[in-house]
Order: sequence, then structure tokens, then C-alpha cells
Amino acid sequence: MRRRLLALLVQALVVTALVAGTTAFVALDKTVTISIDGRHTTVKTYARTVGDVLAGEGIHVDEHDLVSPMPDQPFGDGDTIVIRYGRPVVLTVDGQTRSVWTTARNVSGALLAIGVRSDGAYVSASRSRRIGRGGMQLDVRLPHAMTFLADGKRHEVTTTAITIRSAMAEAGVPLREQDRVTPTLETRPSDDQVIAVTRVDGKKVVEEKPIKFTTVERASKSLFKGDRKLIRKGKVGIKVRTFKETYLDRKLAERTRVGVRIAAQPVTQIVLVGTKPRPENTPAADGLNWAALAQCESGGNPQAVNSAGPYYGLYQFMESTWHSVGGAGIPTQASASEQTYRAQILYNRSGRGQWPVCGRLL
Repeated sequence: MRRRLLALLVQALVVTALVAGTTAFVALDKTVTISIDGRHTTVKTYARTVGDVLAGEGIHVDEHDLVSPMPDQPFGDGDTIVIRYGRPVVLTVDGQTRSVWTTARNVSGALLAIGVRSDGAYVSASRSRRIGRGGMQLDVRLPHAMTFLADGKRHEVTTTAITIRSAMAEAGVPLREQDRVTPTLETRPSDDQVIAVTRVDGKKVVEEKPIKFTTVERASKSLFKGDRKLIRKGKVGIKVRTFKETYLDRKLAERTRVGVRIAAQPVTQIVLVGTKPRPENTPAADGLNWAALAQCESGGNPQAVNSAGPYYGLYQFMESTWHSVGGAGIPTQASASEQTYRAQILYNRSGRGQWPVCGRLL
């Protein structure tokens, strides 16, 4: 009898262990969605971490790729794992070349992610062109506001021209062989550049010189502290000086000033400077799901850093983009509230396309 009871007890323990093991095994069974560059696949897995899921599916990622949640993090049943593959871009901006990585899938998205404001710029490829995994070369010429001083007038032009010579032609400034321009005509234009043209007629030389404008700052209660708004752009004035030059053996022997006049007065620049305290951030106030975006981009971690960009914080800002919306330092040095505030500014400026994969969750 004792032997029979003992056998029944052993059988019961075995059955209990099997049931417990089966229950635990079933509990580990999860269904997850893997989103790779916008393409979604649903899989069943018994893995414990994101990295284990990817390894099980034969999906390889490296330091240039964005994975959210991060590979070492756990996940739950029904979660979505987002992967954005990095793409190498050889980027030349106004003659300066550098190699960067981006997880954007088209030219427009790449420029936004890299922090290059391309509005009005010359771009060597269509903004809608897709970027393959092999990457691409991209040439960008940013628009530059230039002022030419010639014949006592300001000639203003915003141009993507590659040389000052071409920019002068766009501005409609005639140039004769004997006239003088500094810097040289083959120099690349730069922003807010002032170019003075010196006319030469025999011994008579008419030289244009810019007169600097002043900037006035006015306090504004309608702008937040730290924000500035340009309400009147300053313009340089023009001083015209006339000289008589005498040359001996093609060398300047004598230069005598024979006249000076003010052809145009400078225009004062006016800037509003914000004094209004910033409100407490209320991400739900705009009706968008910022929590869902943050979860997709960074796993909801304000300190998240992805070396592929590098990208920082809740919304995976690049440092240059963060600065473009008024942020200081890097996003991970700011509170979650400020990160959301800056993301809202970026969204209001450029839309959800700033987050090519996760923006759909807003």
C-alpha cells in the first residue's frame, strides 16, 4: 500500500511539474510586430529581449541603425519593435564635404535629420528620391542673402550661385573688365555678404564702402524668454569716395581723394527679445500623442542615445536640429518636459515627417 501511495505521489509531482512548465512556456509566448524601414511583419517569439527577437529572426543591426526599444530591453506581448537602417551619405554643403549617417529613407528626410535647412537651396538630387542602403552623394548649395554696392545703389539678391560672378549676374550688376571687386569673382558667396564694386574710368576711380548699421533690441511680452524675432532687417549704408590715380610704368604712383558723399544711409536693424516666462509643458494640450512617439523613438527614455546619428533623448534629436529649435547643449541634458516642448516646435515648423517611421503615432 505504501509503495502504491508513493508511486501515485511521484506521478502527481511529475504532472504538476509538467503543467507548471507548460504554463511558463506558454506565458513566454508573445506576438510582436517588427517594423523595418516602414515594412511591418508580425512574429511569434519566446525571446526575452529585443536583441533576442532580432537574432531569432536573422535580423542584423549595427551602431548606425536605430532600434527602438533598444536591443537589451525587454518587451511585452503586442509591442512593436522599430528598426531604421542607417544609410551613409557623402554630403557637400557650400563646398564643405563630410560623411554622415542617416536613418531617413529619402533626401528630404535626410536633410531634415542632419539639420540642413534646404528651403530655397540647390540640391543635386530630387528631395523625394529614395536613399538605398548603400547611401548616396549629395551636393547642397544654401541660399545666401548678398548685397552689392555699385553706382551708389544697393543691389540685393538671395542666391544659390556657386561664385560671386554668377551672383552679380543674378543681381543685375554690370561689370566691366577694368572694374575692381573684392573678394575675387570666383570666390564662393556667403550669407549676408556685402560686396563693393569699384568703378575705374581712366584716372578716375569711384570706390564704394559700406557703412555698418546698428541693431536695436526691444523687449516683447508676446515672446518667450530666449526667443528673438527679427522685425526689420538692417541694411548697410553706402559711402562713395572718388579718387584720382596716376600710374608710372603701370605702377600706382599717386592716389588723391577728390570727393566723398553718402549715397545711402544705413537702415537700423530691429529685433524683438522675449520676456514672457515659458509655460509648464502640457503635451496633451495639442491633441497629439507625444507619449506614443517617445515610446517608439526611444522607448520613453529621456536619456536615450543612439550613436548612428548620434540621436538623443525622447524624440531622438540630432544636436544640430535641437539647436535649430532653441535647445542648448544636447537633448539628454534637458528635462523630458523641455524635450517635448522642443519637439512640438519642430512639429509646428516641419510636421511629423521629422520622424519618418514613428511620426504616424502622433
